[in-house]
Amino acid sequence: MDRFDVLLFDLDGTLTDPQEGITNCVKYALAAQGIIETDTDKLRRLFIGPPLFDSFTEFYGFTPERANAAVAKYRERFSVTGIFENRVLEGIPEMLERLRASGKRLAVATSKPEVFAVRILEKFELSKYFEVITGAELDGRRNAKDEVISECLRRMDVADKSGVLMIGDRRHDIIGAKKCGVKSAGVRFGYAEEGELEAAGADIIFDTPAQLAEFICGGQPL
Repeated sequence: MDRFDVLLFDLDGTLTDPQEGITNCVKYALAAQGIIETDTDKLRRLFIGPPLFDSFTEFYGFTPERANAAVAKYRERFSVTGIFENRVLEGIPEMLERLRASGKRLAVATSKPEVFAVRILEKFELSKYFEVITGAELDGRRNAKDEVISECLRRMDVADKSGVLMIGDRRHDIIGAKKCGVKSAGVRFGYAEEGELEAAGADIIFDTPAQLAEFICGGQPL
C-alpha cells in the first residue's frame, strides 16, 4: 500500500517562483508608508512564505492598522501586475503529471488569498492537477497555515490523516502541518534559509521535484 495518497502543496516557492511580483509589490506597499526599501534579497527572505500581515508586523514593527493598510496597498499592485510576475519552477509539471497518473489526490494549501492562487494556477495551466485549491480570504480570515490545511482537508472530505502529506518550502508549512496532525515534507528548491526546514521538524526533505515524485510513487514509508 502506498504511504501517502493525499498530497497538499504550498504555492509560492513550491510550485512557482513568485519573487519578482512579491518583492515589487512589497516595495510599492512600503513606499506608500514612507519606507524606501532597495534590498530585494531581504524582502525575498521576509515575505515569501508567511502571511503578509505577519511580515509587516514582525519585521517592520507595523501596528495592526498600519499592516492592514500595507496589505491593501500591496494587493493594489499585485492584483493587476504582480500576480503574473511569476514563473513555474523547473520540473513541477512533470512531477504533478506523474503523481496524478499514479492515482494520488492533489490539492493546494496556501496562505496566499485563494482568489489570487486560483488565477495563478489557471494562468500557468496547473489548476487541472488539483482537486481543491485552498487559500486565505481577502479579509484576513483563514490566514494561518494550519487553518488553510484544515479547510483543505475538510473540502476534500479527508477523515484519516495518516495518508496526508503537506509539502512546502518554508517553516510555516511544516509548523502548520504539525498543528494539524499530518506529516510534512520540505523542499529545498524554494526559499527556505539553510537549516530552516530541519529546525522546523520536517519529516522528510526533497532536493528536486523529481526526487519527491519518485519517493511518493514508490510508496516508501517515512
